[in-house]
Formats: sequence, C-alpha cells, structure tokens
Amino acid sequence: MANWPVSDGRVDPRQAIAIQKEMAGKIVQIGTVSDIFYIAGVDVSFPRGSDVGIAAAVVLNYPNMEVVEVRRYSDQVAFPYVPGLLSFRELPLILKAFQALRIKPDLVIVDGHGVAHPRRMGLACHFGLYSNLPVIGCAKSRLCGKYREPDKIKGSREGLVDGEEVIGAVLRTREDVSTVFVSVGNHISLENAVKWVMSTCLKHRLPEPVRCAHMAATGWPECQA
Repeated sequence: MANWPVSDGRVDPRQAIAIQKEMAGKIVQIGTVSDIFYIAGVDVSFPRGSDVGIAAAVVLNYPNMEVVEVRRYSDQVAFPYVPGLLSFRELPLILKAFQALRIKPDLVIVDGHGVAHPRRMGLACHFGLYSNLPVIGCAKSRLCGKYREPDKIKGSREGLVDGEEVIGAVLRTREDVSTVFVSVGNHISLENAVKWVMSTCLKHRLPEPVRCAHMAATGWPECQA
C-alpha cells in the first residue's frame, strides 16, 4: 500500500485540509473493471457515539455474492469528527482491518464519498490512494453538489453537480426507495462505478459488500464468513 498520510494524532483539521488538496490531483477517474472474482466492502461504526471505532473489511465472491472473509479492527481514534475530514478519523482503522485480509479483492466499495466531496478527496479516494485498487464511494447522504431527484423506478439516476463539474451520480438502486450517492474513489470511471453498484445491490438499497461491512462493524452475527 502507498505511504499517504493519515491521522496519527498530530494532524489538525487545517493540516488535514491541506493534505486533501495535495492528494486530490492524484485520483484516477477512468478505468473499466471487469473479470471480478472478489469484491470488498469497508465500513466503520462508533458505538454510542464514543471515540472507539470498529472497522470492518468484508470480502464477497462474485457473482454469487457470498461472504468469504471478514476482518475487524477496533481502537480509539485520535482525530475529531469534522464534516469533510472523515478519512482522517476512520481510515487508520479501515486500513488495519483491510491489511489483515487473506483474500485480495478486485474492487472495493466504501461506505462514504469519493470525489463527491468539496475538495474531491473523500474517504473512498483516500483509501483508493492507499490500496491502489479500483475503489467506489457509495454514500447514503449528500455531502456537496446539486441534483434533481431521479425517477422512482430501479436504475434511475441523475448527475450530482458541483459548479460545472459532475462529481457523482444520484442512483435509485431499488424501486421507490431513497437514493444513494455514487462517486469515483480511484481507478474507475463513474459509469463503471454505477454499473457495479447496481450489480451488487440484491434485495436492499445498499450494495451487498457495503451492507455486509456495516453489519460486521456493528456486530451483527449474520455477517460471518
């Protein structure tokens, strides 16, 4: 994994913003991912609002979408909760869980934003530079940008636009459910990212790798390899 800076307790929010601005230009927003055998999802939970985070990295096979490996890591976090700087709080935990995986995934979906971020450097991008893998950000709410609400039918989408730049897609993964916000993390195009999010949404609003990672991070016993 690349040696990009994350929080070790010595980075303050001002420095973190400067780091994001420097790193954003390194994100690759092109690429088509195919011939996939394994897809990972990553997520972090903070029980009862504490500063102890639980990260989970879950690998599923494709196309069966069965969980084949689960890794968790828990620790106190050093960085405060600051909107737009989530990666400096959560990424150190995610990396510990991810680095423990025995199976290397071909694609990773992060519960969070990629370039759909004020500085184009969300959690999925930060993780994408570390892992050097194709990474997609799939978030449940908007951080920045404007959009029109998509139609209610499954697969409907609208562009998420900031200024004149399309920074993501607002996607309806199931009929008449709330949208998700898809954006590039690294080494993939937005069109291909939308395709993979749709193909990994089974019976739920969220892609199965992200849903399983959330369950693992929150301690649900259903998520077992």
